[in-house]
Amino acid sequence: MPYVVMDQCVLCKYTDCVEVCPVDCFYEGANMLVIHPDECIDCGVCEPECPAEAIKPDTEADAAEKWLEINRKYSELWPNITRKKDALADADEWAKVSDKFDKHFSPEPGEGA
Repeated sequence: MPYVVMDQCVLCKYTDCVEVCPVDCFYEGANMLVIHPDECIDCGVCEPECPAEAIKPDTEADAAEKWLEINRKYSELWPNITRKKDALADADEWAKVSDKFDKHFSPEPGEGA
């Protein structure tokens, strides 16, 4: 049961979750993070750290196949991130917006750290 990053992360990219991950399984895109499902040890410490509530176990209905595949795909393309960074400039405003992925997701990689 790996955890996955979902729609709420798009245009926010808070990295509080990265700071607590014991296995460094987060990867950074231009405007969101993902979790590599094969590296995640299912500890769950990242879930309560996300201000946008974007991290869920893949067993939740809305986190199932779609988000598991998105996390898998982009974790293999984007650089690993292991340290906390500043969130995107207007993250607090975007955190309250839903259904952002289809309109605002960028497949471009982030910088990693």
